[in-house]
Amino acid sequence: MSEPVNTPGLDSAKTLTTVVYALQALSFFVGITAIAAIVINYVKIDDIRGTWLESHFRWQMRTFWFGLLWGVIGSILLIVLVGWFILAADAVWVIYRIVKGWLRLNEGKEVNPQ
Repeated sequence: MSEPVNTPGLDSAKTLTTVVYALQALSFFVGITAIAAIVINYVKIDDIRGTWLESHFRWQMRTFWFGLLWGVIGSILLIVLVGWFILAADAVWVIYRIVKGWLRLNEGKEVNPQ
């Protein structure tokens, strides 16, 4: 895989990708920012398709949807107490994904889709 190249048009897309990571991180304090982040991902995905930033958008989208899925499952299972563990694991996983993605973005690298 070759090193990603930044062009003037990609600089604003990279900034937008940074904003989405920030919105995802802020969602731990103001939940609505996660909705804003996923909307940005879907609205702007065509602008970055075929660039190294596409991997970041896909990473952010998966983080949102799987985080939401496990958040709902954990919330439902709060009744039997196992939900607390699921919610804690979900929070750690989402934080890990935000940090890993943001670090890779700052290095100018794609995110590995694992």
